[in-house]
Amino acid sequence: MALFRKRKAGKPGEWYYCLEHGKVEEGPECPGKDRMGPYASPQEAAHAIEIARERNDEWETDPRWHDRDRRDDG
Repeated sequence: MALFRKRKAGKPGEWYYCLEHGKVEEGPECPGKDRMGPYASPQEAAHAIEIARERNDEWETDPRWHDRDRRDDG
């Protein structure tokens, strides 16, 4: 009996976008390092790259994330 079992992340009903294959997958098909998600639906997973781009834009323009600018002032 093995001490550690290799577990796959994700469950059926959870949707992911696979960066390696450029496709939507349900549950644990590809390794976690190659996936974005989980998402609530296949349609949402299909837009994973767009969602990530929008979130990055929000974070880059959020003044709370620009501590460096405050330190430079004084």
